[in-house]
Amino acid sequence: MKQTIPTYDLNGITHHKFHIKRMDQRTYNAQDILMDKGIHRDSHYIFTCMESGHVRMMVDFKTVESRDSTIFCVLPGQVHQGILMKEVCGWFVAVKAELVPDIIRSFFDESLGEILPLSLSKKLIKKISTTADMLHASYTNEMLSTKEGFLVVQSLLNAFLGMFALTYSQNTISPASGESRALQLSRAFRILVRKNFKTMKSPSEYAEVLHITRGYLTETVREITGKPAQHWIHQEILIEAKRLLVFTNLSVKEVAYELGYSDHTYFSRLFSKLEELSPSEFRNLHQQA
Repeated sequence: MKQTIPTYDLNGITHHKFHIKRMDQRTYNAQDILMDKGIHRDSHYIFTCMESGHVRMMVDFKTVESRDSTIFCVLPGQVHQGILMKEVCGWFVAVKAELVPDIIRSFFDESLGEILPLSLSKKLIKKISTTADMLHASYTNEMLSTKEGFLVVQSLLNAFLGMFALTYSQNTISPASGESRALQLSRAFRILVRKNFKTMKSPSEYAEVLHITRGYLTETVREITGKPAQHWIHQEILIEAKRLLVFTNLSVKEVAYELGYSDHTYFSRLFSKLEELSPSEFRNLHQQA
């Protein structure tokens, strides 16, 4: 086992900022996409549009499954591993963060719920696949070498990503939520936590950055998510702690330091309280599974 969880980027695959591949046995070995890297993270987004087949993956300790007409996303930093791929046909698109429009990044990164595989009608999958097909046809060095050609490719990529965000928003977000100030603030808080949880541990620090009081932040986040602000800070720490405990050979003390705790005993007590298992017990349980 390694000291760190392998993190892959697109530099070894393409010198462009995104990559698109058709998944089927005639044009591309779909199994290579998810099965050949083992347990790892990616520094980019992955969007898959599956027309048919069966996929099973581990994403941050949860097994997710897709069958036939399904879309799915893996976000940068999520630890994942392909478990099963059978007769898969569809599209695989990997995109660096800087090429994803802010509104789409915000939707996925600041989502207040889990991003799970989403089963769609064959009609809707065909629309997304048609957009992917057009994008793939334009994904050439000739097109990408000129400003005009790149604009065309970027527009097609934006359309493809936009269809993902729109479809997820229509199927997973309650219309009653709207874009209220409270919802916007909760999302801003969640994205700050994901970026800064190793150095900022208290709601007060986030409230200061957001120019509001700790009380207002806590109550607003509770109103939108059902949980106080501290819960989400702890959850981000907890999931990264679990990743490091199971997928690296760092000691518990080293994991604590990696997460920004100078006192590893405090970290161990916090983990035990949140998970009802000590860090060592959690590691042993999951490494034996």
